[in-house]
Amino acid sequence: GEMKMKKFLALILTLAMALSVTACGGSDDTADDTADGEGSGTEETADYASMTDDELKAAITTVEGGKLTVATSPDFAPYEFYALDENKEPQLAGFDMDLAQYIADYLGLELEVVTVDFDGVISELQTKSVDLGMAGLSPDEKRMGIMDFSDLYYMGGQSLNVKDNAEKYNSFEAINKPDVSVGAQVGSIQMDLANENSPEADIVGLPKVTDIISELLTGKMDAAYIETDVAKSYQKNYPELTLVMDVPYDAEGSAIGVCKGNEALLAGVNEAIAAAKEDGSLEKFIADAGELAAGEKYEGLLDAEGNVQN
Repeated sequence: GEMKMKKFLALILTLAMALSVTACGGSDDTADDTADGEGSGTEETADYASMTDDELKAAITTVEGGKLTVATSPDFAPYEFYALDENKEPQLAGFDMDLAQYIADYLGLELEVVTVDFDGVISELQTKSVDLGMAGLSPDEKRMGIMDFSDLYYMGGQSLNVKDNAEKYNSFEAINKPDVSVGAQVGSIQMDLANENSPEADIVGLPKVTDIISELLTGKMDAAYIETDVAKSYQKNYPELTLVMDVPYDAEGSAIGVCKGNEALLAGVNEAIAAAKEDGSLEKFIADAGELAAGEKYEGLLDAEGNVQN
């Protein structure tokens, strides 16, 4: 019994790992490397930093040839959200999306965006179904086991937000009570901050920031942990939202989640980020997204046909 089962499970895991090497565009030669132990020393590992752009582009493999597949969660203005165009049609917008397009162009790939809930972005990367996750991700220990991280491309802060009651709920002490409902997005850094700073509160996890905003506005929720720029972006439309205080958080900043083990892609993404910073594109993307986020937005995900869900 028991032993056999364990051996069987170990075998399944080994197979699963062998399979996962080829997902994520692991190049075909990975199989040869692993056959003789741990590859034969360092000469197997390409030095992506010293390659020319063309050599690097040629070395990059992706989940689907010729495409850069990016998972995102479009409920997080100004990072990613649906802006309504003049015909009231929702268009995917936000500086993560502009940066995704820039990276795809830079690497000579066609951009394909997969929209899921925020915790879905993490599981898409975990199963190696996508090349990148771009959803205002902050690098943290837990996530590093699941994905590789690019260089930071944006520094954001964290804040505590309420609708009214700014005098009442203006400290961690004030909200750290069982009768105070405090919101945070499922699977997010904000959820960790809620558990850390107000563990006694009635913590409510919701999949979308837009749900948190509407619960705050309807008075169902007393306070919420939200990324500062995202909160400010919602305040433009809902001035009654108040940013009560900054929440200290040491790993400030957003990075791109890169499918684990795809070193050529990681190197390419970092080069593209550096280029976008240097040529002023990133600043422009952030400014444009701020403008768009202040306008009309559709809050939520689209259905399978790309239509607004009611």
